Amino acid sequence: MIITPPCVVSLTWTLTDGQNRPIDALEQPVEFFVGGEDLLAKVEEALAGHQIGDELQLHLEPEHAFGDYQPELVCFEARSLFPEQLEAGMSFEGLPVGHATPDMPADTIYTVTEVYPSHVVLDGNHPLAGMSLRLQIVVRDVREASAEEIEARSVGGDSPLSVVAGGSPGTALH
Repeated sequence: MIITPPCVVSLTWTLTDGQNRPIDALEQPVEFFVGGEDLLAKVEEALAGHQIGDELQLHLEPEHAFGDYQPELVCFEARSLFPEQLEAGMSFEGLPVGHATPDMPADTIYTVTEVYPSHVVLDGNHPLAGMSLRLQIVVRDVREASAEEIEARSVGGDSPLSVVAGGSPGTALH
């Protein structure tokens, strides 16, 4: 079967930064809905017309991946607004009640980047924002999408390419 939306593909990949430093490897095939929100638009475009066994190499600039890094999405908030158990890498949806930084998006996932006795540094950027990425993809399977998948525009669950928070260095992003 040729990849044409809507369908479901099973992929494996290796993700590196623009200098070929490893970021993540998806070694076991994972299904993605083509024609919805599971994959980045440029990845879907590249997959179109391919079939099982095809291998693709993509180079994605930030504007086609997770956007440019926006320093205005970094803020400082009082340490007292957060739980006692707090460490760099933890993520929160929106800023805490009582936050002092005005005009920050409420629907953003903020990642704790630093914790100090008096304040916490939060970053609302995607962990891969501002990075050029290289993606080596292998198409492992292609199948027709179910009616439910077509309606949902997804195979369900979280897509590894819609990561909201990165882990510690060396941990997988999926």
